[in-house]
Amino acid sequence: FIEKLPGKFDFQLLENGKNLSEGQARLIVFARAIAGKSDLFVLDEATSSVDSVTENLIQKAIERIFKDKTVIAIAHRLSTIRHSTNILVISNGLIAERGNHAELVSLNGIYAQLLKTLEQQQSSTLPETGHAQ
Repeated sequence: FIEKLPGKFDFQLLENGKNLSEGQARLIVFARAIAGKSDLFVLDEATSSVDSVTENLIQKAIERIFKDKTVIAIAHRLSTIRHSTNILVISNGLIAERGNHAELVSLNGIYAQLLKTLEQQQSSTLPETGHAQ
């Protein structure tokens, strides 16, 4: 998105990034985290304000750049955590389920129900593809 800003890398940011969208501000925070030298990263709703294309790019970057790092990802979007090694499902402030995606789906618990609900929502918003008769 920087290439699209007036002046590109010379674009003047206002205090607290007031002249950026929430998604653009998140991308800058993400870039700053990547530039750091930490072995632990906490990503709190890192992709909540970005479109699905940008979310996919961020997910691929996380997998590649943070490969040998510890990443704690706090997310409501299941697509954000689907490929995680260890997923904790928190309910009422307690760990209700723990495992990877496949393990949590096989438990048929909270995570599996969230996944089913999401899939139903997505299928109900897809356009009908019928054939004229």
